[in-house]
Amino acid sequence: MSKNLIKPRTLKGFRDFLPAEKRKRDFVMGKIKQTFELFGFEPLETPTLEYASVLQGKYGKEADKLIYTFTDRGGRELGLRYDQSVPTARFLAQYQGQLPQYFRRYQIQNVFRADKPQSGRYREFAQCDADIYGSDSYLADAEILAVYYAIYANLAVPKVVIKYNDRVTLIDNLRPFATKTVDVFSLIQSIDKLDKLSQEEVINELEQKGLRQNTAKQAIDAAKQTQPSANLKQIIAAAKTLGVPQDSLEFSPILARGLDYYTGLIFEGFIPDYASGSVGGGGRYDNLIKQLCGIQIPAVGFGLGFDRTVEAITQLNLLPQELTGAKVLAAVFDNPQPALKAAAALRQKNISVEVFPATEKIDKQLKYANKKGIPYVLMIGPDEAGKNVVTLKDMTTGKQESLTLDQAIDVLTR
Repeated sequence: MSKNLIKPRTLKGFRDFLPAEKRKRDFVMGKIKQTFELFGFEPLETPTLEYASVLQGKYGKEADKLIYTFTDRGGRELGLRYDQSVPTARFLAQYQGQLPQYFRRYQIQNVFRADKPQSGRYREFAQCDADIYGSDSYLADAEILAVYYAIYANLAVPKVVIKYNDRVTLIDNLRPFATKTVDVFSLIQSIDKLDKLSQEEVINELEQKGLRQNTAKQAIDAAKQTQPSANLKQIIAAAKTLGVPQDSLEFSPILARGLDYYTGLIFEGFIPDYASGSVGGGGRYDNLIKQLCGIQIPAVGFGLGFDRTVEAITQLNLLPQELTGAKVLAAVFDNPQPALKAAAALRQKNISVEVFPATEKIDKQLKYANKKGIPYVLMIGPDEAGKNVVTLKDMTTGKQESLTLDQAIDVLTR
């Protein structure tokens, strides 16, 4: 074998998406973008590469090890985008004079992590974020909940449940149980696991951290007794007015969101008929931008679980029946000119057409259309050409008709 021949394989933790899967992802992404635009969010894109100094030291020591870094030919230390929050903080600092006072953005891009590949965990994956910057009003929080809900409504998901809590109230309730060895954020990180682990398992974890068993139990009981704050009630009332139904909103006193930077509302979304966990979440983080770039900018937003959302939509059979690129296959005979002219005419009417790229037997062309899921085949053989008609075959029913080209266009645009 020649040394120049490649061995066809992907890197571990990276994926190819074949056309059928890519069309699913594009469909879901299109619905998400459509919803963001409906709510006035503006698209943002940042470079795949940042200076390593922008990325490093922002995520913690363990996460820093997962940043892909390298030195380029100019001797610059660079890194692949690890998430979208830090690059956006850099963006806000760099363009603060050009942005509106209240800037709402959405961003759907791939991120890269030098993580250990395992089921459901990849080294390159899509992140889908939406945030409102510059406002500390409850109205911004309500808009975030409303656009999150609207995404799944737009995808025709029968029900999505948004579990919510107030991080400030949770911290206040847990602070009396914190110690020098187990601070309040460590308590939160353990309590956040109560939806996945039993109470006994969480108590054991807190004991291993250095908390007494009785104190651990009291801390969990205190978290469970948390009541909605006045701020939360105001946010939820506004979210309902914006169209989020009551049965999609569920107060969860033990919802903690393990990240330390949340300062108010926190939430996670779940699809009851999808058993693989949350499909994203977020909340208010008024101090993070200052920690990242030194500028005080209040913010609220979420990261949507894009891969899980695609998986859920697929499992719930919510994808359109026709996700093929072409609606029509223009079959080619010995004289391809009629097929080419017909394809051009259909495309002018915004009907997607694939021209079969070779002269083959018609049976083979029909099998090709079937395999690709193309719903119609248009045939103009010598007989049709002599009569100035076309044969249009419906590949789903097997029915075929002899029509004028204009009549065929009418059928295809119904």
